[in-house]
Amino acid sequence: MSVSLFKAISQLRNEKEFNNFIRDLCTPNEIQALKERWEVVQALYEGKLSYREIEEQVGSSLATITRIARFLKDEPYQGYHLVLERLHKKN
Repeated sequence: MSVSLFKAISQLRNEKEFNNFIRDLCTPNEIQALKERWEVVQALYEGKLSYREIEEQVGSSLATITRIARFLKDEPYQGYHLVLERLHKKN
């Protein structure tokens, strides 16, 4: 990933700024894809639905759901977990 993109994102100070930046940066289809992936992340994290149920509810493919599940379980980055834990602490 581009370091300059990370630096640009780190300059955003609130949700409105982030929303405006993402709307400029991404196409509507890209934004929809990101929204769907985040819905899958949350559903997998909660652990209440099967992959098929998530596919039906969210509309993501089984391949995408499986990939996200792998990142939640096996990959070393743990970015999803970091954000999910911070969001759950706020609530």
